[in-house]
Amino acid sequence: MTNLEEYKDNLRQAAREMFDLCRKQLETAGDAFLEFDTDLAEEVMRTENRVNALDLKIDRDCERFIALYTPVARDLRFALALRKINFDLERIGDHAYGMAYFVASLDEQISEDKFERVEFRPMFEGAMSMLEDISTSFIEGDTKLARQVFKKDKELNRINQQAVKVIAAALKEDPNAAEQYLLLFSVIKKLERIGDLVTNIAEEIIFYRKAEVIKHKKKKPTSAPD
Repeated sequence: MTNLEEYKDNLRQAAREMFDLCRKQLETAGDAFLEFDTDLAEEVMRTENRVNALDLKIDRDCERFIALYTPVARDLRFALALRKINFDLERIGDHAYGMAYFVASLDEQISEDKFERVEFRPMFEGAMSMLEDISTSFIEGDTKLARQVFKKDKELNRINQQAVKVIAAALKEDPNAAEQYLLLFSVIKKLERIGDLVTNIAEEIIFYRKAEVIKHKKKKPTSAPD
């Protein structure tokens, strides 16, 4: 029978695989959207089944780990955190699938000036950077790196909020471009949500490693928005 530490190692390996798979899904979906590449989009959609299968496996294995070993303290936090991390990664995979699916909805490629106007590339790169950081944080147990994603998420939120104003103005200037701008905004919202999911994962890593719950801590007062 596999002992507790061996079982944990197997769970960590499955989690690393899930991180790698979802990171690749997001990267490929973003490239498909930027390049209007339907082949890349189809690759993402085909791989979605692997994401779902791994999600179910990790969830079952976490349940089995708890049932077999009745872990306590840090081992229990590990299992509880991993279940939540796995759920958030699967949702990131869903958003990547949604981005790829949108490529099939486009009649023509979105022009570069529209991407620039809403700061799409910086937002996509920011989401990728957050996902890469949190993957490294999980593998290395680096809670300082986990905390860094909170700052990066603020930039994603800023771009998302600014995009509302930019797109509203653009639609007045060119109503014929409404479909592309609205589709672009839908993908921006997905990237913003991915940022939120990554911060959820960061919270779980900190909970597991430090026994610190930060999810419901009050935020420091900030100045009123302009």
